[in-house]
Amino acid sequence: MTDETTGALPGDPGPRGWRAAAGAALYEPGGFYRRPEGPAGHFRTSVHASPLFARAVARLLCRVDAALGRPAVLDFVDMGAGRGELAGGVLAALPAEVAARTRVYAVEIAGRPAGLDERIVWRDEIPEEVTGLLFANEWLDNVPVDVVEVDAAGVPRLVLVARDGSERLGEPVTGAAADWLARWWPLPAEEGLRAEIGLPRDEAWASAVARLARGLAVAVDYAHTVDARPPFGTLTGFREGRETAPVPDGSCDITAHVALDACAAAPGVSFPADTPYPPSGPARASSEAAHGTPGTARALSRPRLLTQRAALRALGITGARPPLTLASTDPAGYVRALASAGEAAELTAAGGLGDFGWLLQPAGIPDPLEADA
Repeated sequence: MTDETTGALPGDPGPRGWRAAAGAALYEPGGFYRRPEGPAGHFRTSVHASPLFARAVARLLCRVDAALGRPAVLDFVDMGAGRGELAGGVLAALPAEVAARTRVYAVEIAGRPAGLDERIVWRDEIPEEVTGLLFANEWLDNVPVDVVEVDAAGVPRLVLVARDGSERLGEPVTGAAADWLARWWPLPAEEGLRAEIGLPRDEAWASAVARLARGLAVAVDYAHTVDARPPFGTLTGFREGRETAPVPDGSCDITAHVALDACAAAPGVSFPADTPYPPSGPARASSEAAHGTPGTARALSRPRLLTQRAALRALGITGARPPLTLASTDPAGYVRALASAGEAAELTAAGGLGDFGWLLQPAGIPDPLEADA
């Protein structure tokens, strides 16, 4: 039903930036991520591709546990938990002694699904303080961002979008958004080139890392870096397992690749000087000079980017086929091992899930994957 005077849907705010439009379409009441089927009803992540992924994350949690000295309480935080698939898989894969000490938090705006393991704490925001592993699998790509496009005069302008997906250009990009664009996604003065302003994701990641007292924060997403940004952006939609045009009416997922290199720098550049979670590098040195050296428990180490392929191989997921001799000695075991190898190959495949980026941010511990990846 439309308004007979304007032709707009009831309550339609009219054209606005993609960040506001996507935020409403995804997260407001009735939005895409409030729907009962959850993300798995529309697209497949590494979590849904194979239980091997949850087992690898469980191994990573065990490494973090060892680096922390096996604390009495170990936290695992699943950011953007969907319907709790990763949280439940990790908990099931942990050794009994580690599971007994682990508090599992699933952070998700949707309501708690029925049948979820009662040991999993369901929350709509990150715990105040985390000691352990904070894992954000395909979370940052659904933090809405604004889109800009270069006009005929070579000026980047905000792209405005209506609820039906139609677009027009708005005002020139200024302020912090323009600064981010100049540093992280510089656009040539060529009409039609587009970019996504990743500043809200930088802020979201910095906010998440700020809750990490000791341990490791990991963001996993399809990503790009400043030396290889796509010239026309990556904004797209997903509905019922298929890629589709992004339309901000709540009917589809709206997502864009993540500038993980910008996110990696965010905790080091966006923390106030008096924060109890100090940045690394020159900003950290300046903070220490002004306020005294903080305890090492909250000190951030240098972040690191690697591919999912490298990360999972470091955690024992290789995709190697089982030896043929197993087929004659244990046929059923060979079939199981072959199926597992196929799942591992999908998780590490070039041109697919294996090319996803992993951003690792240790806090107060060594990088648990540095010796392997």
